[in-house]
Amino acid sequence: MAEGDREIVMVKEFDLISWLQTTMVFRGLSRSQLVPVAQIAQLQSLSKGELLFKQGNEATGFFVVKSGRVKVFKESPAGKEQILNIFESGDNFAEVAALDGKPFPASASTMEPAELIFFSRAAFLNLLHQDPDIAINLLVGLSQHLRHLTGVIEELSFKDVPQRLAAYLLKLSDARVAQSADRAVPVNIVTLDLTKSQLAASLGTISATLSRALYRLSSEGLIAVNGAQIELLDRDRLQRFSQFFEPDSSR
Repeated sequence: MAEGDREIVMVKEFDLISWLQTTMVFRGLSRSQLVPVAQIAQLQSLSKGELLFKQGNEATGFFVVKSGRVKVFKESPAGKEQILNIFESGDNFAEVAALDGKPFPASASTMEPAELIFFSRAAFLNLLHQDPDIAINLLVGLSQHLRHLTGVIEELSFKDVPQRLAAYLLKLSDARVAQSADRAVPVNIVTLDLTKSQLAASLGTISATLSRALYRLSSEGLIAVNGAQIELLDRDRLQRFSQFFEPDSSR
């Protein structure tokens, strides 16, 4: 479905304001502050694999994920994909291009059926002039995105693929600890939340190299692989392995 043909529905205030207060970009704002925000919000329903925008397209606004997941990525002339970030419910993205008016610096597409809240650039810039609190929240979000991209550059520059994979598995485990209220849930077992090709693109590699990295961590007794489920056999060793540079031909 082309961007111009995508179904766009204006969202009613009473359906949206409470939810907006839970998102990073609008957290802490009062209901009265969010009334004009809700009035310019547009709900977009998308299918899996649908392209939101392509690198170089005119930036017409930014998005907040209501449901589903969206990947922002760069693609080489040869077609190799590097996933820069994955956004889930409550996350906002593409606000940099929406603010500076320049073309999108990367592409974005849905990883599964998704609902997005779209804010047009012109309408949102008008709101920023009226309410500086919204601008401050937006700056906080931009800072978090910058920190994430700095981490991506560090991983790609200074770590080989097995180390990047180790760091990713530890991150999944940490997220499971944070989300689980049940202390009986085994935190040393994680389930991959991406397909093999998506994970490879996120780690800056290809599927074949990812398979070799999984084999290396498994053969060294750091993990046990059972399909999409992975057991962290020695978390301390895995942590040390992920932090120190070891030259490897599988970069």
